Amino acid sequence: MTTKHALFKGKDYISTEEWADSEIETLLEVAGDLKHKFKNRIPHRHLPDKTIFLMFFDKSTRTRNSFEAGITQLGGHAHFLTADVMQVSHGESPKDTGIILSSYGHAIAIRHDLVPGEGNTYIREVAKWASAPVINMQCDVDHPCQTLADLMTIREKLGKNLRGRKLAVSWAYAPSYAKPLSVPQGLIMLMPRFGMDVVLANPPEYGLMPETLAAARKNAAAARVKFEVVDNMDDAFRDADIVIPKSWGCLDTMGTNPQESLRIAKQYRHWICDDAKMKLTKSDSIYMHPLPADRGNEVTDEIIDSPRSVVFDEAENRLHTAKAIMALTMADEPVPYEVEE
Repeated sequence: MTTKHALFKGKDYISTEEWADSEIETLLEVAGDLKHKFKNRIPHRHLPDKTIFLMFFDKSTRTRNSFEAGITQLGGHAHFLTADVMQVSHGESPKDTGIILSSYGHAIAIRHDLVPGEGNTYIREVAKWASAPVINMQCDVDHPCQTLADLMTIREKLGKNLRGRKLAVSWAYAPSYAKPLSVPQGLIMLMPRFGMDVVLANPPEYGLMPETLAAARKNAAAARVKFEVVDNMDDAFRDADIVIPKSWGCLDTMGTNPQESLRIAKQYRHWICDDAKMKLTKSDSIYMHPLPADRGNEVTDEIIDSPRSVVFDEAENRLHTAKAIMALTMADEPVPYEVEE
C-alpha cells in the first residue's frame, strides 16, 4: 500500500469531460480508500463543519442519500432543498442563488435533469457566480456521479485493465415516465477513455444529443478503442462483457410533451433485457442499471436478481464516489489516501 495525497479544492464537477483521466483516476482511488475505511469503521472526517447545499429539481433516492450520508460520514452537513421551497420557484436567478448559497457554505450540488437544454445551462450559470465548488448530481447532458460509480464497479468486477472489453449501452422499454438522457450520454462519453469498446443501441426516435455522440467518438479515437451506434439490442449485446440497458425519453419531446415519448415507446416493448438477450453476451458478462429499474419492462426479474447482476454493488458505490468528489473538492488540506501498488 502506498499513501498519496490529493486536493482539487474549489474545482467544479459538472461533467467528466472537464476532468482529465488522471484526475478521474484519483477520484476512483480516493473512493476505494473511503470504501475500505467505511467497511472497517475507520474514521475519515475530512470535512469537519463543512456544509453542502443539495438542490433537487427532480426526485431522488440514491443521489440524495449518498450525498447526505456521505457528507455526514465526512464530518459535514447537508441541506436538502427543493425548488418549491426556494425562491427559485418565484424566479430567483441562478446568479443570486450561486452567490448566496456559496457564501453560506462550502459546496452546491444540483440535480436538474428532465428538460433538455435547461439543466446543464442552469448548473453552469450557478457555477459561474458561486465562490464554492458546484457538483452536478444529474443534468440533461451528463450524470457524472453515476458514471463514476459505474466505472468503479466495472473495475471491481473485471479488473483495472479494461482494454478489449465490450460495453453495451442500450435503450430499453419503460412505461413509468420519460427518463433523462444523461445516463447513457455520460456512459458513452466516459467509458471509452478507460479502454472499453462501447456500442450504443437505440430505436431511431431515441437518439442522444449530437454533442455527446461527438464527444464519445472523439474520446474513443483518442483512446484507440471502438464506439459505434446500432439500431437493435441484439447487435449491442452480442459478445458484450457489460450490459447497461435502460430507458430514456425522446430528445425532441422531453421538454414539451414527455407523454409522447411514452406513446412512441409502446412499439418497442420487445426492447427488454431478458435471458435470450443475456445469452448473446459473454458467459461471464455482468448486468448493470443505475436504478430504479422498471422490472418486467426494462429487465426481467430473472436477470436483475441473478448472480450476473451487480446493481446493488453499483448502487452502493454511489456513496463512496460521492464522498470522493466532496472530499477532494471541499477539503482545505490535501486528502490522504492509500492505494495498492
